[in-house]
Amino acid sequence: MIYGSLVDYVTGEPLVDTDDERYRQKLARLLVEERGFAKDELTMRRRIETLFAHQFVASKIDIVVSIANQRVMVLRYGPGSLVTRERPAIAAARVLEENQMIPLVVVTNGEDAELLDARTGKVLATGLGAIPTREAVIAMLPSLDFSPVPPERREPELRILNAFDVESCCAGGPCALPNAKEG
Repeated sequence: MIYGSLVDYVTGEPLVDTDDERYRQKLARLLVEERGFAKDELTMRRRIETLFAHQFVASKIDIVVSIANQRVMVLRYGPGSLVTRERPAIAAARVLEENQMIPLVVVTNGEDAELLDARTGKVLATGLGAIPTREAVIAMLPSLDFSPVPPERREPELRILNAFDVESCCAGGPCALPNAKEG
C-alpha cells in the first residue's frame, strides 16, 4: 500500500510512504532517540548488487551503524519471520565492506528483533530490546571481530544474498515500481 510520500528521519530525503518504510523510519528513530546513536552515525539504504545465473539482485541493507567511522552494525528489516532473515543479513554484514566485516547484525520485522554475531551467526539476544545502545556497542568494541572474510568466502556469501533476496512477482518478473526511490 502506498500512502504518498514521507521524509526520511535521518537524511531528510523524500521517500515513498509504505507500511514497510514506516517501520524503517520507526527503527531509525529508535536508534537515535532511544539507543543514543547520532543521525550522522547511521547510513541509510546501502545496497549490494549481485548477478549469478543470469539473476540480478539488489540487496538492501536498511541501516548501517558506525562509531568513529568504524562500521559496527547492520540492521535489516523485513516483514514476517526473523529466522528467514538471519542468513542473508549475516552475508550482507560479511561482504558489504571489502576491508572489514561488520560484526553485529540486527534482523527485525519492526515488532521483534534478533542481534546476531556476523562471524559465528550466533543469536546474541532477542526482542526489540536486543538492539544495543551506543554505549553497549562501545563496550563491546574490544571484543568484536572486524577482520574481513577470506577472499574465497566472498563469492559464496554474495551468492547467498542473491538467492535469498531475489524478488519475483506472480508474472515471473521483478515487482519494483518504475522510477520510484525505494526505501
